[in-house]
Amino acid sequence: MVASVRLDRIDINILVQLQADGRMTNVHLADAVGLSPSPCLQRVKRLEAAGYITSFQARLNLSKMMESVTVFTEVTLSDHHREDFLRFEQKIRQADEVMECHLISGGYDYLLRFIARSIAHYQRVMEALIEDEIGIEKYFSYIVIKTPINKEQLPLRTLMED
Repeated sequence: MVASVRLDRIDINILVQLQADGRMTNVHLADAVGLSPSPCLQRVKRLEAAGYITSFQARLNLSKMMESVTVFTEVTLSDHHREDFLRFEQKIRQADEVMECHLISGGYDYLLRFIARSIAHYQRVMEALIEDEIGIEKYFSYIVIKTPINKEQLPLRTLMED
């Protein structure tokens, strides 16, 4: 859904700055985007109210805390009725290890990204999902060996160009 507030150059710059540092003070943000603090804060509040800013979160360095494994999983459902997709999505939302779930076009139905303590942990999660009979016909797992690129900031300036 597209928000009703039209973004101008300053709004986009505010979003870019906050993506880079969500803990930035309003004074520093205002300075970075060329506004005084009061109008800057008003814009941030307007962007939040319009749904452009949905949260401020800490990014954690999981590798500093523990060993883990990232697994991408292709899932094909047995049946393809609306209620089959809804049942699958409702159940998959409850799996803490599922970080992303995408309904896609192509040779399978969903692409999932899991974070698990180990491959054995991931396998236990998958076995539990299959036992729950949520419509999984088959799945293929891809274990991530290395992540040379992991961008978390959206390229707003590029995406917003005319």
